[in-house]
This record gives sequence, structure tokens and C-alpha cells, in this order.
Amino acid sequence: MKAHDGMYIDGAWRPAAGPDVIEVVNPVDEEVLAQVPAGTADDVDAAVRAARAAFPAWSATPPAERAARLLALRDVLVARKDEIAETVTAELGAPLSFARSVHVGMPILVAGSYAELAATHAFEEQVGNSTVHQEPIGVVGAITPWNYPLHQIVAKVAPALAAGCTVVLKPAEDTPLTAQIFAEAVHEAGLPAGVFNLVTGRGPVAGQALAAHEGVDLVSFTGSTAVGRQIGATAGAAVKKVALELGGKSANVILPSADLARAVNVGVANVMANSGQTCSAWTRMLVHREQYEEALELAAAAAAKYGDRIGPVVNAKQQARVRSYIHQGIEEGARLIAGGPESPRERGYFVRPTVFADVGPEMAIAQEEIFGPVLCVLRYEDEEDAVRIANGTVYGLAGAVWAGDDAEAAAFARRLETGQVDINGGRFNPLAPFGGYKQSGVGRELGAHGLAEYLQTKSLQFQER
Repeated sequence: MKAHDGMYIDGAWRPAAGPDVIEVVNPVDEEVLAQVPAGTADDVDAAVRAARAAFPAWSATPPAERAARLLALRDVLVARKDEIAETVTAELGAPLSFARSVHVGMPILVAGSYAELAATHAFEEQVGNSTVHQEPIGVVGAITPWNYPLHQIVAKVAPALAAGCTVVLKPAEDTPLTAQIFAEAVHEAGLPAGVFNLVTGRGPVAGQALAAHEGVDLVSFTGSTAVGRQIGATAGAAVKKVALELGGKSANVILPSADLARAVNVGVANVMANSGQTCSAWTRMLVHREQYEEALELAAAAAAKYGDRIGPVVNAKQQARVRSYIHQGIEEGARLIAGGPESPRERGYFVRPTVFADVGPEMAIAQEEIFGPVLCVLRYEDEEDAVRIANGTVYGLAGAVWAGDDAEAAAFARRLETGQVDINGGRFNPLAPFGGYKQSGVGRELGAHGLAEYLQTKSLQFQER
């Protein structure tokens, strides 16, 4: 795979400040794909300085012109979609069809949506005798994960640029090649130098330096809750804004009136997508006690259809983590009805699609984010019990409710402590706000709510006339 040996700073690829490199490994065969530089605090400082220098002109650029640049960026991503999909498959291990449709298709839609928002958003309004302005917050430090490498980049960079902010991106160590292609696309789209900057590197070094840098006004981070706490503490010490999209343990609640077969099959597919590496995956399936055994048969059959056809998890550490949770579930007394801890292949970081029955709500596998293709099926007695179980974790990112009609499902969904709920299989909406309650994060991404994270408000008071 093609890789740059420098950082994209101030509109050009520049040598890294230090000699350290990160090896990018293909999780399918464990072969090294490429090397990228491991950025230092000096690289971060250079990138932030470039972003600060570019901010006055970019923030003063008319929204219509910013929209045009975002459309140009989207068009470059469209033109390079096959190359991007192949790169995501190589460094993440996602099946190519899934990479094309989701890993590339979704961020292209999101980029287009922010081009439209930049052109149509009301950055000024009149409130009584006050004129209220929405202004860009400044320099954004964006720290993104590996599980959806392009989407997570676009979901932060596109609204920041639409708002008039400038950006320094620190992508995940496992998937930096996709980020480098994005930087090339930014350059090809003609964005001014310094408006977008890329520093590859490790979280404890480059990520920490970016979060702590006095020249950064907002830190937008997606990743684990544990790291999110560290980012929040670092940013909080400087009283800078943070936007955190963190972990999840989402409930898929199947009410007795639902189409059980459809709800179970869609639920299993949701957990297995992207090899279970989705923060919003419905990893807890809640079924009424009278339908529980039938649901287990359906879930086991659905999981068996995947076999080892899903892609690997991202790296050896993640594989070991997921397999350890499967062992822990067995030790806690949960019953395996599909999959298990054994690896299905000799090479590659594969995990068998796994389904647990007889899961107690307090078990670790029902409380902690596993981030792999592991589904827990829990029984509930009545709706009150289902609400208690669904809300009984520290997380609140997403979820699903199935019922005989949308009104019944929506009434139940309103009782859930979570940021986004799919009703009877409602499809993903890239314009709807995405984000969590409780320890699933702070702030929202996507659509107008995502744009608002990158804006601050100023009011001008005039004498009454």
C-alpha cells in the first residue's frame, strides 16, 4: 500500500520531526502493509500553528464558498471511492462489499450533507433587540478511531470546516492510510493551506499533545470511555470544549407484539456488522420470557450463517480482548449457543460469531463493551423489567425497539436512557444527531446538531427602536 513518510501540514507533506514509525498490519494475514511516521509533540505543534495561522482567513470565508470547497472534497472522495474501499479493507479487514457501501458510502453522504448545511445554515438571527451570531470556535483537534476510519474523520472534519474552523487530525494508529488518502483529497479539492492538517502518531504521544495544546480550542474525540476520560481531564484543565463519542452497550428490545423472526435476524446482523466493532451495536438482545427459547433458536441459526465469513477484528490485542470476554462469559455461567473462543483460522485476527444465552444483566459480558462479534440474549418478565435491564448500564449510546406498531415501540423507546433508538428497523439517518447519554459521551455528531458543536455564540444588543 502507498504511504507517505511525512505529515500533511500547512498544505504540504513535510518530514516528521522524529524517526519513529508505526507499522500498518493487515489483520487478515498479519502481514505488514506499510509504515507511517509516529508523530511527536513537535509535529503537533507545527500543525496547530499552521491551523491557527489559517483560521482568520478561513473563518471569514463566506459560507457559500466553504460549501463549495466541501462539495469539491466530496467529489474527490467519490472519484477515489474504490481506492479508499480497498485501503479500508487492507488495514481494517472489512469485507470489500461492506467497505464500499458503508465505510465509503456513508462518509460521502455526510460530506455532502455538510456542504448543504454550510450553504443554508442561519449563522445569524434576531432575538428581540439582539442580533445573535454563531461563529466558528477556532482550531479543532480531531482524534479518530480505527473502526470506521473515513466516516469518523468526515463526521468531525466536515462540520468543522463548514463552521469555519481549522483542523488538526490525529487518526488511529491502525488505520492511518485511509487518513492519508483523505489528506490527499483535501489537497486535491483546493482547500487553503493550513485549514486541514494531518499528524499520524500514537495516542499517548501525539493524541495527548493535541488535546493539551494551548492553541487548540476544541477537542473532538471518538474512542473508548477510558481514554475519553483522560481527554476530558486534559482539555478541562485548560477550560477548552470537548466533544466525546465513547462506548456503548446498546439494548435491542423485542416486545411481545413484534415480528420476532425479523427482529432477531436484524439484531444478529447488526452485531456482526464490521466484525462487531461498532460502538452503537445492539449487543444486548432483550426478549420476553415466553418467547425466549424461540428467539434463541432463531439467533443461533442466524449466527451460524455467518460462519467465518465476517472479517477479522483489527489487531491481535483486540482479538485477545474479545476472546477473553467469551471465556469470561462461560465462567460467569452464560450458555454458548453459537461460536466460542476458538479462532476459526490459523492466521489473521478472526473471532467466531458468538451468541450467549442465559445471560444475567449484571454479568460482565452484559455490562462491558466487548467490541467484537458477541451477542448476549437476556430474558425479561414485563415492560418494567425490560426498561430496568435496558437502562442498567453506564452507557447510553443507541438501541432498538421492536413492536407490533411504531407507536407502541416509540412509547417504549422514550423511556430508554440513550441517544438514538431505531424503531422497528428504522434505517440510519446521516442528518439525525448521533451521540450518547451517561458515559457514552458528551455532544452530538451529524446534521445540524453536529455543526453546532463547532460554533460559539455572540449576541449584540441594540437600543430598542
